[in-house]
Amino acid sequence: MHSKRNFLFHLYMAAFLIYLLVPLLVMGGAAFNDSKLPTVFPWKGLTDRWFIAMWEDSRIWIAFRNTFLVAVAVVALSVPIGTAGAILINSISGKARSLLYGFMVAPILIPGVVIGISTLLFWNNLSVGSGLHLSVLGQVSYIASFVMLLVLARLQSFDLGLEEAALDLGASHGQVMRRILLPHLYPAIGAGAAIAFFQSIENFNVTLFTRGNADTLTVYVFSKVRSGITPTINALALLLIVFTLGLAVVYEINRRRKARIEAAREAEARRAEDAEMV
Repeated sequence: MHSKRNFLFHLYMAAFLIYLLVPLLVMGGAAFNDSKLPTVFPWKGLTDRWFIAMWEDSRIWIAFRNTFLVAVAVVALSVPIGTAGAILINSISGKARSLLYGFMVAPILIPGVVIGISTLLFWNNLSVGSGLHLSVLGQVSYIASFVMLLVLARLQSFDLGLEEAALDLGASHGQVMRRILLPHLYPAIGAGAAIAFFQSIENFNVTLFTRGNADTLTVYVFSKVRSGITPTINALALLLIVFTLGLAVVYEINRRRKARIEAAREAEARRAEDAEMV
């Protein structure tokens, strides 16, 4: 029975990975196929012309620059807003906490189309025209909620006694924030910044309604789908996937290196304690 359960589990995992990876492999293979259509069948020969065409397409690079700038601005706003919201929610209780939590989480549940249209109409009433600045504001209105949830989860493991002890010893609230609370929250803040960055890059609905005449990558791809998509999009997507995987590998290598250093320190500390006991 146990072996059958393990077999079914491994079969499910294999099917799940195939379901996820095969479309990516087909998409990546189409970037090297000498065909005007983004497909691997029929295979017409190996080529790099779609990467060359992508490199020579100035509109792609303008869209990439705009997307990167918007993502950086979204991170710069979402991280402090989400972190402050999490700290505030964690510091209160009762109905006020539930009300504030629901207010902060609500934007996640709202369709992106509604957020995009609402952002555009609201700022137009204040005589603020559309553009990438509105895209930033529209995205921050819901991406900050993701940051808030990550930081709030991290706060659940924070020992409030450390704050009280620091205040009793004469530390100011600012010193407690900088030297005790924020160092504990740095992992969640870093994860929130990464999520905010990639959420902004892949955003489409909010950006479409608020961007004005500016291009972003998602809007550029959408326009290509309407006018006739070519494998240059596959080449761009493949490079983005390789870049993302590279970042993941670097993060994992760095995490394991830190874990080995920490384990070595703990082992050294245990050996020192054993030596003192002897």
